[in-house]
Amino acid sequence: MAKDSAQLAALGDPTRRRIFELVGARPRTVAEITRQLPVSQSAVSQHLKVLRESRLVRAEPKGASNVYHIDPAGLGQMRAWLDRFWSDTLAAYKLAVEKPAEGSK
Repeated sequence: MAKDSAQLAALGDPTRRRIFELVGARPRTVAEITRQLPVSQSAVSQHLKVLRESRLVRAEPKGASNVYHIDPAGLGQMRAWLDRFWSDTLAAYKLAVEKPAEGSK
């Protein structure tokens, strides 16, 4: 599976999306994330594993736990992939707008 596909699949799960949003707001530990969700700490850890493997978050060891951050490199790859569609769409829009209307001279 391509990296962008893995990232989109990882964010396809609503719980993982919420975890990603929480970590995006500020770095957090598993315990901090768990307190914000109606799932077990074990489930949060599994979701974080998927997000780590898809390079959307990264773990930074701090004492006896890990602090999770957004992974800027992985997020940048996904953004570049999405931007490609935006650029193609804008180019098509530009052509449509600049095309003379039929019947006008």
